[in-house]
Amino acid sequence: MLGVRRAAAALLPLRAPAAAMSSLLVSQPRYAWLRELGLQEENPGVYNGRWGGGGQVVTTYCPANNEPIASVRQASLEDYEETVKAAKEAWKVWADIPAPKRGEIVRQIGDALRQKIKVLGSLVSLEMGKIFVEGVGEVQEYVDVCDYAVGLSRMIGGPILPSERPGHALIEQWNPVGLVGIITAFNFPVAVYGWNSAIAMICGNACLWKGAPTTSLISVAVTKIIAKVLEDNKLPGAICSLVCGGADIGTAMARDERMDLLSFTGSTKVGKQVALMVQERFGRSLLELGGNNAIIVFEDADLNLVIPSALFAAVGTAGQRCTTARRLFLHESIHDEVVAKLAKAYAQVRIGDPWDSDTLYGPLHTKEAVKMFLDAIEQAKQQGGSVVYGGKVINRPGNYVEPTIVTGLPHNAPIVHTETFAPILYVLKFKEEEEVFAWNNEVKQGLSSSIFTKDLGRIFRWLGPKGSDCGIVNVNIPTSGAEIGGAFGGEKHTGGGRESGSDSWKLYMRRST
Repeated sequence: MLGVRRAAAALLPLRAPAAAMSSLLVSQPRYAWLRELGLQEENPGVYNGRWGGGGQVVTTYCPANNEPIASVRQASLEDYEETVKAAKEAWKVWADIPAPKRGEIVRQIGDALRQKIKVLGSLVSLEMGKIFVEGVGEVQEYVDVCDYAVGLSRMIGGPILPSERPGHALIEQWNPVGLVGIITAFNFPVAVYGWNSAIAMICGNACLWKGAPTTSLISVAVTKIIAKVLEDNKLPGAICSLVCGGADIGTAMARDERMDLLSFTGSTKVGKQVALMVQERFGRSLLELGGNNAIIVFEDADLNLVIPSALFAAVGTAGQRCTTARRLFLHESIHDEVVAKLAKAYAQVRIGDPWDSDTLYGPLHTKEAVKMFLDAIEQAKQQGGSVVYGGKVINRPGNYVEPTIVTGLPHNAPIVHTETFAPILYVLKFKEEEEVFAWNNEVKQGLSSSIFTKDLGRIFRWLGPKGSDCGIVNVNIPTSGAEIGGAFGGEKHTGGGRESGSDSWKLYMRRST
């Protein structure tokens, strides 16, 4: 009888999905904490006041073991159309609320994120692959920018200027643009949305978010937290809408004249396509694209600062930050000493599961990233480089590669001028200040840069008009990391956009004189 039941069961196709579901991490007791974020086996990937999604079902995978976590039903183009209409209607309500009251809602969002900071940080580790402390730190950035936005909500405004006509007033009035589309990348799946949405919201805009398909669960979890705050305050949920999707949704956003501002974070190649589509309709875009960031170390530098700074900047997030140090220029008199010390420091980096508290270095995000890493190493060798540390794939489950140091290449080698989103550091020699400042600036991108020196004159030359041409210019600290109070962004092929602090809020508003 048992054999008959087994034979009958084998004929029932309905059992197959159930079996597949049981292999998902979200269904396993070890990952029960995912339920605290409202996640399940299949999750709706569209939110516009209600949850839904009629598009393709996409499964996301854990980079540390390549096991499936859960799936998300993405938006169809019909879902997108419905969501834009809902967001436009929600904006009419939101724009009428005084800015300080909008700030109070953003404050509540920050508090709601605080309550979930560890579990959300764990999800960032699980789905993106960065180490737990970085995952929590990323959520903290969103919390911090919410706090910043609360204060800003009482400060935004324009001046009253002297009029040349008697009895007249000359006023600069700032108003929200309307609907802000936000397309974010896999490497900062929480913080970049936070930088944009918190500032956009206090300015009086509605937001429509499309996160990276490979971090869709994070997009869903964050939106659930925001949606509850809006619903508790009896506000339209579509003020913060979500459309999970691929290139079709991104293209629709870029071409849509109802998208009053499109903020795009991603590669320079895709960013250029987005910029052209937005410009074709005379729309407004905010671009945060690639970086090929350099650290310059002069002979008078404090090497006790240099070694940990270069290590953190090159190896942190497994080389997958837009601000990762990819070029290290060393004065010829200290080159060999620094390379030896840096290689020794690399050997001490603890590699492991990103959610383990003692891990300092986790996996690359995808298998494709591993291939790009290997291709770049091969090109570096072909162009005359020597691998002095790392250079190989690590034999363990997941997308792990060795953090890598390459020496011997000329400053203008093609691979040195190519941004590879992986932990490869090209170490290059220089002799004079003038040449190395020029080498810093000769790449297409202009995001972050750093020098290590004790010479005050050199520091001010570095900060001046003939110094670094980057949007972020550092002295005696690494290229990676940024404070939310400053404007974040870069020049040239980095896109020219600015997010977060300083007067970045102006990008989310329109000015009337």
